[in-house]
Amino acid sequence: REQILKVHKRRVPLSDEVDASLIARGTPGFSGADLENIVNEAALFAARGGKRLVEKDEFEKAKDKIMMGAERKSMVMSEKEKRNTAYHEAGHAIVGRCMPEHDTLYNVTIVPRGRALGVTMFLPEEDRYSHNREHLLARIAVLMGGRIAEELFMGQMTTGAANDFETATELAQKMVQRWGMSDQLGPRVYGDNESEVFLGRDVTTHRNLSYGTAEQVDAEITRFIDEQYGRARQIIDQYRD
Repeated sequence: REQILKVHKRRVPLSDEVDASLIARGTPGFSGADLENIVNEAALFAARGGKRLVEKDEFEKAKDKIMMGAERKSMVMSEKEKRNTAYHEAGHAIVGRCMPEHDTLYNVTIVPRGRALGVTMFLPEEDRYSHNREHLLARIAVLMGGRIAEELFMGQMTTGAANDFETATELAQKMVQRWGMSDQLGPRVYGDNESEVFLGRDVTTHRNLSYGTAEQVDAEITRFIDEQYGRARQIIDQYRD
């Protein structure tokens, strides 16, 4: 990644403080096209700011835009909604920060980006091509942190946690059904995953398991999520201040 960045950096005037190795370390999993995009976006930020040289700050803004989406500063939010979003994102951040097995906290913002009202971004310290059970459970706990913080500090539930729940449920399902990470059900696959592209998934997915086993699978998925919800709640209670 560092060598790819050096190739693309030749086309733009850079400040001496811009270090390709630091940018490369902070972009795990990025493709060559992504890295080229970062250089182009950084140059655009510098041009808009009337700068002659592209500085480190422009590269940070460009990286955030690529990873989290463009800022929507024109979007008007009420003070209550801003506060709720701030607690929601802080919930993710605190739980992730207190779990050594989770990726490192990179950035937290309540400036709307893309479709999200706020974003909490974590980055691995090195390139990772597989995930262990502890890391996946920590991810589920972090996803639960947003809703828990809303309930504790705002006394309400909002639709902002919808994507968190969807991701957490999908992770738990794969852990139980695809990756053999359930102590109760053991190392095997439950249910085929041969759904056709143009038809409804429920119609074409073949269930190679009995209804009794399906209930066990559902119970395990629920247990995984409930346990991590409790774990996240305990952390937020402990670090409430």
